[in-house]
Amino acid sequence: MSDETFLARLRNSPGAGKLTTIRFAGQFGDGLFQAALSGAILFNPERESNPAAIAAGFAVLLVPYSVIGPFAGTMLDRWDRRAVLLWANVVRMVLIVATAAVLWTGGGETPLLLLALSTVGLSRFVMAGASASLPHVIRTAWLVPMNSILATIGSGFAAAGAGAAVAVIGVVGAGDLGSGVAVAVSASGSVVGTVAAARFARGSLGPATLTDRDDRGALEAFADIAAGLKSGAVAVWKSPTVTAAMAGIGAHRIVFGIDTLVMVLILRETTSSSLPGGLAGFGIALGATAVGMLVAAVLTPFLLPRLGRVRSIVGALTLAAVVQVTFIAALTQTSLLIGAFLLGAAGQTIKLTGDASMQTDIDDDHRGRVFALQDTVFNIFFVGALAAAAFAVGPARSDLAGDASAHVVVLAGGVVYVLGLVVVALNARRAR
Repeated sequence: MSDETFLARLRNSPGAGKLTTIRFAGQFGDGLFQAALSGAILFNPERESNPAAIAAGFAVLLVPYSVIGPFAGTMLDRWDRRAVLLWANVVRMVLIVATAAVLWTGGGETPLLLLALSTVGLSRFVMAGASASLPHVIRTAWLVPMNSILATIGSGFAAAGAGAAVAVIGVVGAGDLGSGVAVAVSASGSVVGTVAAARFARGSLGPATLTDRDDRGALEAFADIAAGLKSGAVAVWKSPTVTAAMAGIGAHRIVFGIDTLVMVLILRETTSSSLPGGLAGFGIALGATAVGMLVAAVLTPFLLPRLGRVRSIVGALTLAAVVQVTFIAALTQTSLLIGAFLLGAAGQTIKLTGDASMQTDIDDDHRGRVFALQDTVFNIFFVGALAAAAFAVGPARSDLAGDASAHVVVLAGGVVYVLGLVVVALNARRAR
């Protein structure tokens, strides 16, 4: 799909334009917020963190959302998605302002992380709702190229948000004040998303069957959620292509957790100089990952018709395994930067393939809970891998590249990719 065709499609489909606005505004705000949060927690001279503290920070950010994720999936498949997108943006805006206030007043890390985890959780919730709603504004034949275009431009918005956070902190300062200002600016994404969501008509984004049961009791709600999770898992299992995509994305999220910790520790070293240290270096690494994702978004629509979904996943996992045991295992800033680009490309190829499979193979009444279930499970994988890596590496060292335990952890990531390939192969035999 060319840029002109994409713009024409948005002009001819007001719903697609508004949904795209929600997605892009959310990604810009999310990129800005998370970069500002990294500046506040990971690279803030006023808040020093060791590997265990870094892992705890990520856990506080993601694990609680993994607990509420099933509720999100049930809401996306039972309630008006337009209302969900609207109020999620409103609440997110309030939480962002509160997070900035905690930073400005020098509050402790516990309230800061509790507010941050809620904000990031709502961001993931908005993205899952936007993905589940896309088939209501775009024809099925356009889903794969549209996903690629949205991923391409959306990654640019997220990178722009992260760059804006780095710029704000660079101007105001690297302490709590600068991070708080950057956090406050990220509320702009929620403001734009709220306005765009309010312009949709009720029920226009699905689900196909709406149920209004606000008076149900807590036990009944939990029973509904458990049933929804079960039916979502069954829907995934019944589609071998979706199952293969889930295995591939799961393997990538595990390794991504390992590599995130390694990257943070490398950038915190004072003896390396090939990249800027601290948040600026982390921003460059994220930029390299985003560029890899952009390349994958351009190539995936051409690869899928020629290779098929399963072969595309296998190819991406194979590339990721090779990159992990070569570039990442070198444990230098330059090699990690190259590895971030290549793993970004491989991971996004798997993700786009999975999105296309879920949007076409999963019926509308289950699609929302499948997307939310994906976020829930893979957040747990990410945090669990990061925590295990922090435990294995131990206290930060002045020369991480010379630490044998760090090399073992990175090579274990390569093994995870190989295990993902084995699962995909076994799943293919089941499908036959």
